[in-house]
Amino acid sequence: MDLRDGVETSESRFASYVEAVSSGVGHADRVAPLKAYCKGLLLPGERKSVEPMAARVEPGRVQAAHQSLHHFVAKADWSDAAVLAVVQAQVLPGLERQGPIRAWIVDDTGFPKKGRHSVGVARQYCGQLGKQDNCQIAVSLSVATDHASLPIAYRLYLPEAWANDPDRRAKAGVPEEVAFRTKPEIALTEIQAALAAGVPRGVVLADAGYGIDTAFRSGVSELGLAYVLAIQSSTGLWPPGNEPLPPKAWSGRGRPPSLLRRNPQHKPVSAKQLAQALPGSAWHIVTWREGTHAPLASRFAALRVRPAHRDYWRSAPRPAEWFLVEWPEGESEPTKYWLSTLPEDTPLVDFVDQAKLRWRIERDYQELKQEIGLGHYEGRGWRGFHHHATLAIAAYGFLVSERSRIPPSGSSAAPLLQAPPLSEDYRPRGTPASTRAARLQLHRHHPH
Repeated sequence: MDLRDGVETSESRFASYVEAVSSGVGHADRVAPLKAYCKGLLLPGERKSVEPMAARVEPGRVQAAHQSLHHFVAKADWSDAAVLAVVQAQVLPGLERQGPIRAWIVDDTGFPKKGRHSVGVARQYCGQLGKQDNCQIAVSLSVATDHASLPIAYRLYLPEAWANDPDRRAKAGVPEEVAFRTKPEIALTEIQAALAAGVPRGVVLADAGYGIDTAFRSGVSELGLAYVLAIQSSTGLWPPGNEPLPPKAWSGRGRPPSLLRRNPQHKPVSAKQLAQALPGSAWHIVTWREGTHAPLASRFAALRVRPAHRDYWRSAPRPAEWFLVEWPEGESEPTKYWLSTLPEDTPLVDFVDQAKLRWRIERDYQELKQEIGLGHYEGRGWRGFHHHATLAIAAYGFLVSERSRIPPSGSSAAPLLQAPPLSEDYRPRGTPASTRAARLQLHRHHPH
């Protein structure tokens, strides 16, 4: 083990970490490319695609390293789930030493693409761009404490046009068993797998893309998990003390009526209407955490409601749950809405604290993309897309583990790993012979 004056270094801890992670890839000849790939993702550099990483980690044999890394990520048949399970086993104990797992955060992220041949690319909403455009979208599940979080599942969303196109599926190597599933359906499958694996439970958090899906909310509850899920302002709700009308009285003929009813005088209202009708006494200022410059605080209200989505096809009202609303002072209308199955006696401050913990996924994706290169994979196939993401999460897991070792007053500005010097004659593909490749910067800044 690499020790300096008897003290374990980040280099030696990295070697131990990837040695453990390599148990998930099977063959012993995959250990070296796994270590090189993860190191390439952690080292500084603008692009974390295969060729520049090969130049970074093995500058004396770039072409051979490039071939090895490309085969490992794009072709080799190893299990993403097995590797992520090892990453989880390596990283979660360190997170839990700082505090318990409080949330399972569901989210999706987009990767803009110019062409149409990369697996799963379609014109769809891309959060990174804030608009509809050509992109890939992946659905993830992360576990979070108050101090850190880690993705534990990651799956490409395959649009229907792709799922139903045999030619494109074949070219991209989409497995036969992969069929079209909505993003909430993918997320539920990830949650089920996490439960089966014995991951410490947390409250499920997600944005309105998942919260408005009644089947997703019901599925989470059926799995025995509580949730705090964002919803849209148009979501139909029954106000406190209200519920659908009972089935019509039986006339004595035919089958007795069993479906709930509503009419123009007795119907649900939108989340926005309900929030705007609340009296001033319902609103309270809540502070949930320290921000960069000042404590984060806003105005909130919480009340018991019944979701109303298509309950006229039900024979019994949906169970009552919490409706949480944020209406910052100075805003003309409420800005955020949630439904939650947290216990009835949950204090408002705890509701807000739990709902706002979803911000951790934003940090995950920011660093996975900007620091680790999650979106830098240039291949087009299903296997390579998922292998690259799995290795990016593995590299990020090491980064999370290292940060958990640093006291709050400590500095994390020093580089984790050192890159060997780049060969003087190295030139990336496509670069004119007269142009020398820029030297890699070795300094790395780790945001807190």
